[in-house]
Amino acid sequence: MTVTVRFAPSPTGLLHVGNARTALLNFLFAKKLGGRFILRIDDTDAARSTKEFEEAIYRDLAWLGLAHDAHDRQANRLAKYSAAFYRLQASGHIYPAYETEEELDRQRGLLKARRLPPIYNRGSLDPANKSKWEAEGRPPHWRFKLSRSKIAWTDLVRGPVEIDTASMSDPVLVRADGAFLYTLPSVADDIDMAISHVVRGEDHVTNTAAQIEIFRALGAPVPHFAHFPLLVGAGGEALSKRLGSLSLQQLRQEGFEPLAVAAYLAKIGTSDPVEPRLSLADLAADFDFAKIGRAPAHFDPEELLALNARALHLTPYAAVAARMPGIDAALWDAIRPNLTRLSDATGLAALVSGRVTPVIEDAALTAAAAASLPPEPWTEETWPAWTKAVAAATGAKGRGLYHPLRLALTGRGDGPELKKLLPLIGRAKVLARLKGETA
Repeated sequence: MTVTVRFAPSPTGLLHVGNARTALLNFLFAKKLGGRFILRIDDTDAARSTKEFEEAIYRDLAWLGLAHDAHDRQANRLAKYSAAFYRLQASGHIYPAYETEEELDRQRGLLKARRLPPIYNRGSLDPANKSKWEAEGRPPHWRFKLSRSKIAWTDLVRGPVEIDTASMSDPVLVRADGAFLYTLPSVADDIDMAISHVVRGEDHVTNTAAQIEIFRALGAPVPHFAHFPLLVGAGGEALSKRLGSLSLQQLRQEGFEPLAVAAYLAKIGTSDPVEPRLSLADLAADFDFAKIGRAPAHFDPEELLALNARALHLTPYAAVAARMPGIDAALWDAIRPNLTRLSDATGLAALVSGRVTPVIEDAALTAAAAASLPPEPWTEETWPAWTKAVAAATGAKGRGLYHPLRLALTGRGDGPELKKLLPLIGRAKVLARLKGETA
């Protein structure tokens, strides 16, 4: 069996960290097993779906590195959904329902007042009701008739799961205006695309029971299911209350690296440490449903930012060369340990390639340093040898030695290691800066 998974976003908004994590976990599972990752655009909601959001989905997934093996749009597949509908109709698994939204609301309110679950009472199956409502000319919506029995499966994350469909309302598959709702197109597509594993958030656990019944009603094999816990904020708060608008587009604009985002989303909520990885292949090799915990995964932007920095510190020059014109391998090696975002590189590179206004904190020390400055060529050994000579000449040591030199050479109190930076700045600029000149 070829492992085949799907990611089915709706083009009604930008991809957020929650659904990006769903896409990522599907992708990693499939790639670990040599399987297929299908992108399925769920655009049956014509009123809310836009081409702009669809294009944003493609762009965001490409940025994250999640290349799909096939893709389709549900708007192209309406004939398949109609065929599935007629099969269910012919087999007696669906029925027309005529209640208005107001009547259904009233029914739910009465049940709630009696402290009963708000389960649809199948009033439309009563022949008297059916005749009356048809005579009134009410357009029907269509419901799937659940078996009202226990449906069990072994979830790849949650373990054994059993849901009694007697505790659920018969799901509406088609609205009165003829539009398909989520459930039937999803099942029909999973059958047609030979989806072997449905990997998604645990908010879908309950409706999985209804979907299993629809798979069986259509005579199709039931895929394996894996339902993982949802994301919450750093303090355990619902993500939507604080970070619900955090999209991949926003993360990209804020300078996060795609591999850092991928590593973070793949590892939070698992038994693995949250550490940077150099490739999606490394993440795929690590992937195992057994590592996913049952507790919600905590999404902390500060933790992601720290991981982004760690990822950049490990990134080889070849991986960023095309994005960093004017920065060579030696300069990258010098500045990358000090980066939090790649955009920080521009300011640090200017310490070498740009003009720096020095800060002279100890004029006597910088004068002695200028007098002790050795001739070029310089290497990383130049800095310790030179500062040793300056210390001998001035008696300065520790912070009293190194801090005035850093301020003079870079105009700032922190930054890259000076043993790496010094040869790149060059003797002429170093000498000028030690004299207090902008150079």
